[in-house]
Amino acid sequence: MQVAIVFDSKTGTTKAAAEAMAELVRAAGHDCTVSSVLDADPATVSGADAICVGSWCKGLFFVFQHATEATMDFIDGLDNLDGKPAAVFCTYKTAVGGMLRKMAEKLQGHGANVSGSFKSRGPVAAEGFGEWVESLG
Repeated sequence: MQVAIVFDSKTGTTKAAAEAMAELVRAAGHDCTVSSVLDADPATVSGADAICVGSWCKGLFFVFQHATEATMDFIDGLDNLDGKPAAVFCTYKTAVGGMLRKMAEKLQGHGANVSGSFKSRGPVAAEGFGEWVESLG
C-alpha cells in the first residue's frame, strides 16, 4: 500500500512528527512518501492508496485554532479521493479546537473516508497513529 503524508510546518515540529509517523507506516510494511504542502503534487497525493494531511495549529492560545491556509489550499487542490482511507493530524501547544474536524470535513468533501484524527504536542508520531496504520491492512 502507498501512503502519502503531507504536512505544513513552521518550525520543523510538524515535519518531524510527519517523519516519525512515516516510520510507523514503513514499519508496517507499506511504502510512504512525506512532503510539505508547498512541495507535494496534489495529483500524486490523490493517487496514493491512503493519505494523511497535517498542519501546525494556528490560533490564540485557547481560541480560534485552525489549520494553516497552505494546508487547506492543498486539500482544495486534491482530486476526488473515491472513498480512500485518510487521516488528519496536527501539532499544537495548548489546544486544537475544531481544527481537526474542519480538516476532516474538507477531505470528506473530496470523497475521502477520514478514519483517523490525531494530535501531537511535539516532534513525535501522534498517539494512536500506529493503530490507524494497522487498520489499513
